[in-house]
Amino acid sequence: MRLIQLQHSEQGRRVAKVDEPKLTLIDKKFTSCYALFGEIIENNHSAEEFINGQLTDQKIEYNPVYEGSGKWRILPAFDHPDNSLGCMLSGTGLTHKASAKNRQQMHKKMADEDDLTDSMEMYLWGEKGGKPGTGKIGVQPEWFFKGNGSALRGLNDPLEVPPYANDGGEEPEIAGLYYIAKDGRPFRVGFAIANEFSDHVMEKKNYLYLAPSKLRSPAIGPELILDGDFQNISGKVSIERDENEIWSKEIKSGEQNMAHSLENLEYHHFKYEQHRIPGMVHIHFFGADAFSFGEGISLQDGDRMNVSFEGFGRTLQNPVKVSDKQEEVISSLNIGQF
Repeated sequence: MRLIQLQHSEQGRRVAKVDEPKLTLIDKKFTSCYALFGEIIENNHSAEEFINGQLTDQKIEYNPVYEGSGKWRILPAFDHPDNSLGCMLSGTGLTHKASAKNRQQMHKKMADEDDLTDSMEMYLWGEKGGKPGTGKIGVQPEWFFKGNGSALRGLNDPLEVPPYANDGGEEPEIAGLYYIAKDGRPFRVGFAIANEFSDHVMEKKNYLYLAPSKLRSPAIGPELILDGDFQNISGKVSIERDENEIWSKEIKSGEQNMAHSLENLEYHHFKYEQHRIPGMVHIHFFGADAFSFGEGISLQDGDRMNVSFEGFGRTLQNPVKVSDKQEEVISSLNIGQF
């Protein structure tokens, strides 16, 4: 089952079920996936049965909505509709060997070619202890913070390279989408295609700059996959410039292609009590298999990034927007001066 969040210029927010080539609108009392899954979780409904019971007779053509024509716009596949601070964006890195190799090259300076960087060493820890088996605790992965819901973007939304950035680059991933119940239990409501947009030039300067390099706007969607198979997922990432494809790569994700199990990654995120606050939404990125920066591509203003994974709905597309503003000093005000 695949769901999509929509915004109408006159009717406001709606949720729809994807029934290619159409979208079937869900009862308008549920204006967000957040409200829909809140009802399902807090009242112990069967998810698919409940959602099918909320379908209306209203159908709209998917193609014009996907293309951005008309009055409908596609929103991020999951969000907190009332409070952007109630949505945490985070992720785990060094989960795929290809990304670890990219990081190894980015962080290697004067070391001997056979020396391991801290990044490769952490990846190898995952290979050895990241899949401990059901009910067991494995080695801790790398973890990073990407901000709150105010940074989240959807299909066709520009991903901006801000004035203080050194660069901006795509990272094609799968994101897990989570709702924290009233009793503090985390529920995975589904998955979505993701572009975990980051500043690789900043990170390359020094791996201790990883944290600020991640504070950029990612995109998810266009569809929420309720029951996606996270074992072995094939996909493609490509970059278009002036409507010509300048780079592409076949990619893999899912547990069979990762050093950690999904269970282990989720445990190490939700073991923290502050990550289990009732009513919160978590968008968690599970790592990339390839990205164009690792092959010498520098994205430019107007480039289009495309990410697709088989079985996860239509392609996520986002243009690059390089800010033309100058970086400005922002100073805090001293309250004692007032």
